[in-house]
Amino acid sequence: MTTSSSERGVSLGMPELPAPAYPDDVRARLEADAREVIARYPDSRSALLPLLHLVQSEEGHVTRTGMRFCADMLDLTTAEVTAVATFYTMYRRRPSGDYQVGVCTNTLCAVMGGDAIFETLQEHLGVGNGETTGDGKVTLEHIECNAACDFAPVVMVNWEFFDNQTPGSAKRLVDDLRAGRPVQPTRGARLCTFKETARILAGFPDERPGAVEESGSAGPASLVGLHLAKGEAAPARVVHPRDGGPHDEPQDRVHEPSPAEHLSSHDAPQDTSASDPAHPAGPTAEEGE
Repeated sequence: MTTSSSERGVSLGMPELPAPAYPDDVRARLEADAREVIARYPDSRSALLPLLHLVQSEEGHVTRTGMRFCADMLDLTTAEVTAVATFYTMYRRRPSGDYQVGVCTNTLCAVMGGDAIFETLQEHLGVGNGETTGDGKVTLEHIECNAACDFAPVVMVNWEFFDNQTPGSAKRLVDDLRAGRPVQPTRGARLCTFKETARILAGFPDERPGAVEESGSAGPASLVGLHLAKGEAAPARVVHPRDGGPHDEPQDRVHEPSPAEHLSSHDAPQDTSASDPAHPAGPTAEEGE
């Protein structure tokens, strides 16, 4: 006995029609921008990533029309363009909000509270992963890593950092975004919409007055290792062990660590005999000795 395709839930409808072209005025404007981008590369197909950002800045996501435009400009097939557009998560495949709110739920951020932040925002906004609020303002998603573990837990909005977040601060953040109130990232220029961000990522200048000057570099926590390597680190206050130690030093007194001291006594590498006198370290005996 055989079953029909309809019984198996398989659609054998007509193949999808080619994507429509942009209106003439839109295409003319995008072509001028695209040629400027393509001229930066010795091999035109190398311009595909910024061109995808360019078409994303037009509609807020990469449409079939946008991929057809990229293919035409770079003499590629739409299959080649689609393969790239679907590989990178920075390219949206469906309409999304003005603000892409990404909560890091990778290991360190998760244990520091990232999972709780994500769950709180889902409930607060009434959306799931990859979904957009009814007003079209916020699209919420979990992100595997924001590359800012030293500021965990981290939230990103349109690729700008909001460090050391809590469920409460994250709720205030999305409320401000939806209300249209000014929002300043922890590091970097003030926020712009996702479409505006996409155009900047395509390689065009941020024309907002003062925005370039506002852009920051790495935060202090990210630079500690570099300063230590250069011998430039300021004297650090040593944290006393959890199991005791003096706690009556004046608050304005900075402890000068000796060369033998570690910056944090909680994880200071010590000899076994020092950390556990009952089991002193010693050479491993050979079998039979």
